Formats: sequence, structure tokens, C-alpha cells
Amino acid sequence: MEEPNKTEDRKEPLNMELVMYFVKIMRTLFLGFFWMLINVFLGLFLGLAIPEESTPGRMIFFYSWLVITLAGYIYIVWRWWRKKMPPP
Repeated sequence: MEEPNKTEDRKEPLNMELVMYFVKIMRTLFLGFFWMLINVFLGLFLGLAIPEESTPGRMIFFYSWLVITLAGYIYIVWRWWRKKMPPP
């Protein structure tokens, strides 16, 4: 009777570089969707982005907020993605 081959039963460990890449993707998507959720709430639900429901001052505030937070989001994501992963 033959013994089962033990090398076939062993699974390769997860590559940590691949896991960290997946974590970067998930962080980027989560933060992006969270940013969009906040801006959709402010712009559409509260009516800050709708010309018929808002005043010019509120629209200027909303669109300024939108551009500034978009720049902040892009900067944060850029910093996350430019970092090199530590060696295993």
C-alpha cells in the first residue's frame, strides 16, 4: 500500500505582497465610496448642489468643499500607493 504524497497536500502560504496589494485596493475603494457617499448626501439629499433648491452661497460652499476634499482624497491615495511594501 502506498502512502499519500505529502507534498501534494501542502498548500502554499499566502504571498504577503499580494495581500498588501489587495489591502491597498480595498482601502482605496472604501475611502472613495465613503467620500462619494458624503458628497451625495450633502449635494443631493440636503440640496446644496441643486440650483433650484439652494442659494449661490451654499452652492459655492458645496462645490469648494467637493474640490478640496477630492484633492485631499487624491493626495491620500497617492501617498498610499507610492509607499514601497516592506520586504518579507
